[in-house]
Amino acid sequence: MSSTLDLFSLKGRTALITGATRGIGQALALALAEAGADVVLIQRDSSNTTTKQEIEKLGRKATIYHADLGKADEVRGVAKTVLDDGHDIDILVNCGGVQRRHPAHEFPDSDWDEVLQVNLSTVFALCRDVGAYMLTRKPNGNPPHRGSIINIASLTTFQGAINIPAYAASKGGVGQLTKALSNQWTGYGINCNAIAPGYVQTDLTAALHNDEKTAASLLERIPAGRWGLPDDFKGSIVYLASRASLYVSGEILTVDGGWMGR
Repeated sequence: MSSTLDLFSLKGRTALITGATRGIGQALALALAEAGADVVLIQRDSSNTTTKQEIEKLGRKATIYHADLGKADEVRGVAKTVLDDGHDIDILVNCGGVQRRHPAHEFPDSDWDEVLQVNLSTVFALCRDVGAYMLTRKPNGNPPHRGSIINIASLTTFQGAINIPAYAASKGGVGQLTKALSNQWTGYGINCNAIAPGYVQTDLTAALHNDEKTAASLLERIPAGRWGLPDDFKGSIVYLASRASLYVSGEILTVDGGWMGR
């Protein structure tokens, strides 16, 4: 007889993830592997094998494919290559992202285009192409399940912030895209959800936590009394990727130390 803990197992499954060379993405990739999944890593720097090696230490398979998430043709090409190579992807995690900071009235077109391409257009392209493959998979289990898609959103999915209009627009789009795909695919056994991180100590937020005044003002508003850490997201990703969340779709799960409830 299976136990509740068995619902969280990812044994026999394969995940495709972007943005896993460091920070939150690396923690997510390792969590998936710790729960039993093999992992396909899409990286701009294919020479960075740190995450791959850590996954293999866990006894799971890890494969690196190269693509620049800022180039639409490379994104389309890598998804096709991964699937043509026979990887049975039934978990997709879109974590790759970029940040550019300027006052809105000075925000350059080039930075706007880059952020929207990496953070939103690439997310859509991978959801579309991998989702199309998931629709061809034979449903597994009862209730039947074909796959899990998890996109990484942000507090700016809900709040506008300052000096990051492109990032806020892209992450707002990720939230709505996740809901739209959920409406389209949940009935076919593909769950589509997102995780919205709060303020986390990563390279992406270095400009904030390295500014003593800004960091202090943000910390005052976080009920948990601390900034988040990448490992704070391990439980959330396993939950949303596993059968434990089979009746959860279209959800944007905030992992923010209580920020949104303040």
